Amino acid sequence: MIRIALRMLVGDRLKYIGLVAGLAFATLLITQQGSIFAGFTRRSGSWIRDTGQADLWIMDPQVEFTEDRKAMQDSALLKVRGVEGIEWAVPLYKSYVQARLQDGTRVVVRMIGLDDATLTGGPPIMEQGTLELLKQDRAILVDARDMDDGLRLRRGVGDEGPRELRVGDRIDLNEHETVVVGSFRRTREFFWDPVVYTTYTRALRMAPPERKSLGYVLARVKPGLDPREVARRVEETTRLRADTSDDYEARSMDFILAKTGILPNFGITIALGFVIGVLISGQLLYNFILENQRAFAAMKAMGASNMLLLRMVFAQVMFAAFIGFGLGVGVTAVVGQLLHDSKLAFHMAWQVPVFGGLAILICCLIAAAISIQRVLRLEPAVVFKG
Repeated sequence: MIRIALRMLVGDRLKYIGLVAGLAFATLLITQQGSIFAGFTRRSGSWIRDTGQADLWIMDPQVEFTEDRKAMQDSALLKVRGVEGIEWAVPLYKSYVQARLQDGTRVVVRMIGLDDATLTGGPPIMEQGTLELLKQDRAILVDARDMDDGLRLRRGVGDEGPRELRVGDRIDLNEHETVVVGSFRRTREFFWDPVVYTTYTRALRMAPPERKSLGYVLARVKPGLDPREVARRVEETTRLRADTSDDYEARSMDFILAKTGILPNFGITIALGFVIGVLISGQLLYNFILENQRAFAAMKAMGASNMLLLRMVFAQVMFAAFIGFGLGVGVTAVVGQLLHDSKLAFHMAWQVPVFGGLAILICCLIAAAISIQRVLRLEPAVVFKG
């Protein structure tokens, strides 16, 4: 009987294609918007993941996310190094400064200063040059993507017209001349400002003078120790905040979601996909059963029970849902692969298709519940009516 139910469904090609297409479109809306939402939230912690050498991030207790700069006294570094369980600790500077390119273009950039000796916290992938080149006089590293976008020369220099930034070009950072000695490639972030790396001492020299200048202390925990336990010791000893990389990333994500409209905006689109799925599948299933009520009535006249008819309708709904969900997720995955290195944030975590599948299943169950009422009320005598 299940096979007969599926043949009834597939036999009406127009309604079958419309039902599958509607469910596929609803799946596409839900999974694509869910993946973009996951991509945006993941990007809020990209810089933390790229700075992967440290186990702990020590900062001012009032810091709420990665771009919330609240500097500490330089003595915080020595305090952290004195905590039991810390293998090493290095300073990290991060702040916004104004950059002026050779053609006079002015751009706000994020300047990150790395420990002079170890260069801990540097970019994950070097495109041109090496990280060690930062030890040269006035040296900086820039993102390879920014060289052709955010830091692009918009006017001519000498005999040349507008062009991308190149290694060897000079940039003034807060009226201090620097030289681009290399480029790197970082994970795309939630925040779009260009990023430059230099040494910690050079960053302090170029930044506006402040009484407090230390942004972060990056620390490594001794082997065999629990990072969260050592973080607790750091907080008790120094009265500063100490987070593991995962905890700091999660806190930054939570702050951005709470302070922006990302969550409700994507939630509305996902809910819209759910409503579309319910309406399309419900209407098409209802029309399908309405047009096939004589067949269902004939089955009842031949002794088919309501439970058997319910199983037949359920099989039809699940078959259409499976095909529609597969097509929708497939299109989402292909689009995500094509746009994986674009400015569009896209990250299809395993939770996204699972959530999308559950949403489509609920859509179809609601549609089935609406349609089944017609089947249960059928009288076998319908088959004999003209």
